[in-house]
Amino acid sequence: MTSVEDFTLVSHCETVTLNNVATCTLLDQVSALEGTVAGLIDGVDTFFLLFAVSETNGVCALDWPRQGAPSDLIYVCIVGARYLTGIVMSELPEYLRKNEILCGLLLVCKIDVRGALLTLGYVGLSQGACVFLMQSGFAMLCAGSVRQKNVKNIMLKNLLDACGGAIGFWSIGFALAYGDRDGDLVNKRFIGNDYFGLTDLKTGGEYIGWFFQFAFAATAATIVAGTVAERCKMAAYLCYSVFLTGFVYPVVVHSIWASDGFLTAFRGDFADAFRDIGVVDFAGSGVVHMTGGATALMAAIILGPRKGRFYDDDGNPLETPVSFPPHSVALQILGTFILWFGWYGFNPGSALKISNSDVAAVAGLCAVTTTIAAAAGCVSAMFTDSLIECFKTGETSYDLTMAMNGALGGLVGITAGTSVVTPWAALVIGIIAGWVYYGFSKLLIMLKIDDAVDAIPVHFANGMWGVIAVGLFAEPDRMLLAYSTDVHVGWFYNGSDANLLLVQICAILWIIGWVTATMVPFFIVLRAIGFFRVDPLEEEVGLDISHHRGAAYDLTGPKQEDVEELMEVRASKHGKVEVPKEVADAADAAGEEEMA
Repeated sequence: MTSVEDFTLVSHCETVTLNNVATCTLLDQVSALEGTVAGLIDGVDTFFLLFAVSETNGVCALDWPRQGAPSDLIYVCIVGARYLTGIVMSELPEYLRKNEILCGLLLVCKIDVRGALLTLGYVGLSQGACVFLMQSGFAMLCAGSVRQKNVKNIMLKNLLDACGGAIGFWSIGFALAYGDRDGDLVNKRFIGNDYFGLTDLKTGGEYIGWFFQFAFAATAATIVAGTVAERCKMAAYLCYSVFLTGFVYPVVVHSIWASDGFLTAFRGDFADAFRDIGVVDFAGSGVVHMTGGATALMAAIILGPRKGRFYDDDGNPLETPVSFPPHSVALQILGTFILWFGWYGFNPGSALKISNSDVAAVAGLCAVTTTIAAAAGCVSAMFTDSLIECFKTGETSYDLTMAMNGALGGLVGITAGTSVVTPWAALVIGIIAGWVYYGFSKLLIMLKIDDAVDAIPVHFANGMWGVIAVGLFAEPDRMLLAYSTDVHVGWFYNGSDANLLLVQICAILWIIGWVTATMVPFFIVLRAIGFFRVDPLEEEVGLDISHHRGAAYDLTGPKQEDVEELMEVRASKHGKVEVPKEVADAADAAGEEEMA
């Protein structure tokens, strides 16, 4: 972690703009160190290196990460700006934090820059990799949840999510989410307008930022894979992935997370955030999970249920919906644990860097609340299901699917408020998330909406709950630490001020409205041109055989004549021996397969 000490005011500096590069000129106070110093500012909300002072070379300009720090580094200079709040502001004396630093003063601090820069860079990369690992978790969970005849299909769709997401977010998605061509952060805008194809990205920090945000975009896209499993065409799914990550999701991101978004809480000194606070969604209960979950809901309604789930072959409703058991519980639980692990990149990783004690406190709190909410959601959903079953039948069983999805629901529910709620509130949020998952899962069945892996209750329903929970449980001190304001906090902490809760509800309505307006026409067009759903016969046979050149598992047994020959050889060597039951069963099974 970066340590900052012995701050000394060095000089005022003149800031000018030349070819879109901000430059600072050091004045007479450091003239003895020789020369004019200019440093490349590495983008918004990054580590602003202007120059370094070494024992042998005096003042050295640094353009990190393309140039290394001097081996005998003593000091590094940091420029004061409003974007520095998460980096060094909390370490500064009070009079600097409030006034002069915002006016463009140069500060000199003793600091281990080489270690700090490596730490800041690798935090972004490692946390992005953790989030991207969630793709394998979704793949395992989906593969275990579907029937054996569709495993290849669902695995390929999860892979295409990552591929389509990368293409969509590289080409236009990142530009629409965070592009800011004219540098105007004063005026809010609907979408970004720069970085198309990443053509204007140059520094390591910018590339790391794209990678981290891409991992989130891919997560939003892959939520839909499980919902439409076993009946959606592959080409339609790839089109959807590119459209969601390239256009629909970035608009939501820009509105809530970009500095010039119309709902954002990150307005800095402009003091014109939506209803004086903006939407608090730290890691994406609404931005990521609600967007993906709402898309999954629209897709499931328009695509229709799997054959035989709610209706018979003649289209008549079944008295009791048919359940399609998962083919591998082991893959389901493996996927759940991988997702849980990846969430530690999702939530604590959204602190972006651990550059001082305040940011470390935020990231640490995120890890704690994430863990508690997941555990509470798991226990809540499973035991609620068991108790209701006991009341209805007098028998008690414990459903692993309820436990797994309850844990995932708790993770989704805590994601928005992970940095602004206390551990006890995380427990409550997780418990309610388990109930939300259970209730919404049963509601979908009542409405005859087929979700093969229950992604809609987990991500859409608990995404809504997570956004609302912030409006109830956001604690003043933690709001001040994570968002630098405690003007509006959770309703339970100030019963006379429901402003934050109202803002959070507005965010929910905005996400639902935007996703509905864009994805519903998209899916309707796909269905109208016959591009959305597979042929009924192909669905019955299974998509692995009909679309992917054979089943995922080779379950062919040995030939009957080979088994009989083995038995004869053993008998000839050892005399008449009793045939082991397993061998006899294998021979009988092989014979039945050949007769069939």
